[in-house]
Amino acid sequence: MNGLRWRGGVRESSGQHWQPKEFQRFDESIASSMCTARVTTDVGPAYLKALGNPQGPHQLACDYVGTQLAEWFGLPTLDYALLIIDAAIDEIPLKNGKLAESGPALASKAADGHPWGGSEEELDALVNPEDIARLVVFDTWTLNCDRHPADLTKRRPNYDNVFLEKVGERGKDVYRLLAIDHGCCFSGGRDLSPKIAGIGRVQDNRLYGMFPGFVQRVREDYARSAIARLGDLGEDTAREIVQSVPEEWEVSLPTQNALTDLICRRAGFVASNIMPLLQRACWPDHLFDIRA
Repeated sequence: MNGLRWRGGVRESSGQHWQPKEFQRFDESIASSMCTARVTTDVGPAYLKALGNPQGPHQLACDYVGTQLAEWFGLPTLDYALLIIDAAIDEIPLKNGKLAESGPALASKAADGHPWGGSEEELDALVNPEDIARLVVFDTWTLNCDRHPADLTKRRPNYDNVFLEKVGERGKDVYRLLAIDHGCCFSGGRDLSPKIAGIGRVQDNRLYGMFPGFVQRVREDYARSAIARLGDLGEDTAREIVQSVPEEWEVSLPTQNALTDLICRRAGFVASNIMPLLQRACWPDHLFDIRA
């Protein structure tokens, strides 16, 4: 049960990618909002978000949908897949004192690297600096308040959700920026509902994901490339991604339809409105045609 895989807008065969088939060993409980567990699978170490987490199944759904959208959008992500947990034999303690429940869990392959510490110097070592702009456009599209929120009076920035994967040779500090943890996309961490596609969400005209360290690294050509990708989104693609959510995660058909509607309408709104926001944040003295 793999996630959809996209390269340049084309879906690839799921058989070509990382797919754990069984849980082998519990390693560590992590004090995160979803009580992520570090485990060992038949294909190596992974981070597991399971049913029984305190945020509920809908954050699993948002994370799964958000990660697939990030990959479709051209952002590098951790390898991910669905892994079936059988609580009768797979004992996985969560940080909230409960055990992971039976059913599909979201597994992400453990990678060599670390969360961004917030320094601009670390960003100088990126092999994909163009993805800084892409990440800001993505977070704005998906209303992702769990990296750098639009309203700092309600939520603090979360630097842990910007992961720097080490890709250089031994002794060389070279990293790739990865988009991780999308449980707060679209819903802000709340349960999904058929009312998710309200006009207030569709037309939220604020900038998300713009860390201070990103401002000087968001180039206009990178931003325009990301915005153009939004225009490639078709309803069939969005619906296929949303419908891939396991039924055990309790996202009803009316809610799936509303989420698909939000994803598509929000993409169009952001494509038409984000350039003035980026101009004010990143190039306030730069006069140019703000049409995307």
